[in-house]
Amino acid sequence: MTSVVLLDYGSGNLHSAERALVRAGAQVEVTADHKAALAADGLVVPGVGAFAACMAGLREVRGERIIGQRLAGGRPVLGICVGMQILFDRGVEFGVETEGCGEWPGIVDKLDAPVLPHMGWNTVEAPAESVLFAGMDAGTRFYFVHTYAARSWDLPPSDHLAAPKLTWTEHGSRFLAAVENGALSATQFHPEKSGDAGAQLLSNWVKSL
Repeated sequence: MTSVVLLDYGSGNLHSAERALVRAGAQVEVTADHKAALAADGLVVPGVGAFAACMAGLREVRGERIIGQRLAGGRPVLGICVGMQILFDRGVEFGVETEGCGEWPGIVDKLDAPVLPHMGWNTVEAPAESVLFAGMDAGTRFYFVHTYAARSWDLPPSDHLAAPKLTWTEHGSRFLAAVENGALSATQFHPEKSGDAGAQLLSNWVKSL
């Protein structure tokens, strides 16, 4: 059975994410153990709350090193919600700038929308070749709850690497709903709270490991 570590660094809906990954066909271990996180077929990095608090918790368990070491070896990682945001260079909340993991260039900042937080169901615009969204209709809806997001993609194209698959959505303005970039994938929405659609997305990811 495919092994997945759900990284426990003090942030995230660990129990609901664990149940969802088990239903998706994974053997799941919830831990911050370095060796287990590196050895698993897949690593999931959840995240709920503030960017700065999540980064502080991640650094306490050397989570940024775990992510970096896995990606250096082409080992799959999936970030969820703030677990997606911390993959970027930095986040800006309440005027405070916090350094992220730096796996992707760019800033996570406040959505430009009349109503915040962005809470509830929304459709996404996924590319046809997406692995995460394979088999889903264009009108499929996912559950979001956030105030901040990555609103641009700043990674320049490469002649040597496949172009990232970017999924967008809109709440006031456009922002990234998901990214698939080699071994590193992430979703701004919560697949574990997104019913059948989220279950299919997690199943697609687990099957790709």
